[in-house]
Amino acid sequence: MPSPVPLPRRKSLPSRQLIKAGKIALLLWLTLIVIALVSYWLGMFPILQLPLRPFGVFLAISGLICGVSGWLCGRPTKKQIVGVVCIVFIGLNMVAFTGAYALTHSPTPGQWGLGRPKPQSSRQPTDLGLAYTSHRIRVNKAEWIETWLIPNPQPQGTVLLFPGNHGTKGGQLLPPAQVFHDLGYSCLLVDFRGAGGSSGYKTSVGFWEAEDVALALQQAQQLNLPQPLILYGVSMGTAAILRAMAVSEAPFSETGRPEVIATHKVQPAAIILELPFSRLTQAIRSRLSLFPLPTSPMAELLVFWGGIQQGFNGFTHDPITYAKQITAPSLILQGQQDPWTTLAEIEALQKQFRGPTQRVVFPTAGHQLLVTVDPDLWRQEIDQFLRDSRS
Repeated sequence: MPSPVPLPRRKSLPSRQLIKAGKIALLLWLTLIVIALVSYWLGMFPILQLPLRPFGVFLAISGLICGVSGWLCGRPTKKQIVGVVCIVFIGLNMVAFTGAYALTHSPTPGQWGLGRPKPQSSRQPTDLGLAYTSHRIRVNKAEWIETWLIPNPQPQGTVLLFPGNHGTKGGQLLPPAQVFHDLGYSCLLVDFRGAGGSSGYKTSVGFWEAEDVALALQQAQQLNLPQPLILYGVSMGTAAILRAMAVSEAPFSETGRPEVIATHKVQPAAIILELPFSRLTQAIRSRLSLFPLPTSPMAELLVFWGGIQQGFNGFTHDPITYAKQITAPSLILQGQQDPWTTLAEIEALQKQFRGPTQRVVFPTAGHQLLVTVDPDLWRQEIDQFLRDSRS
């Protein structure tokens, strides 16, 4: 008699129940991630104020434990194990690729797309009683940078101001510009490409923005603005300043994105760095800590795919490395309660500068415009630094 054909082995009831519970928990976790990211990108709801991370970690771990336990009870084959590993790997990379794109791009007006809307200036200098003129720096046939020049009738120098990520000259730079103007300085406020009145709809977290710093300083020299020329940057703007001062490469290309930033290193008289970060990967990791996501390897994947999309190696975009080339007098302003950058990171960054460097910590401030937190302390420290840099 022919031997009976063995029936396919079925998973036991407890195994099926564990797998089902794991699927439900992981589905809830993925739904939570999507809701958090969409709400954050669109600014629909202050979702990050909710305790998402503990709940997300609970769902993820519970789902994995239940799923893996039920799966192992069913004695999976090697093919099934490899399949699951591939699905997890592809899934993480898809989330990272999409997230990197959404965090660095803005949709074109009138079209649907990933990312937050392109930031626009909400105010003008005239709202603060300051006269100004608007200028455009032509980068190539398709790109330009918009600047506002606020002259001072009796200038002691000129401060060039650069905003942070998703910031604009009218939304972020007017408060510090008003103080600089009161202290006797002309001000040149700059919109990076991808923000405000400048062209483009993407950002590179300070890498390609270094070109904009070099071009703005070149414009200040061409306009014969009063010396000394001082650079002031906020968050991402600090990374762009440091890279512009540290990197020395070949001239611009006339097609598409310029290949490099300048024919020579930017040499201002002094720099003021507000809310800097030391390493791009660590900066992203700290921001991911608020989301229901594993900070590692997700931070590394975001840096990798973001670099691929933007055309540079994100793992080498570290201000702490650029700082080793800086000899100009430098002032670092930091909030003690900053959730993104620790004081230990800032201290390590400060040690890399080759020139005289001062650091001022605002005890009650987080990652916010410091002049709006403690205007008196901000003005006092800026005034003293500018006096010292002139002597």
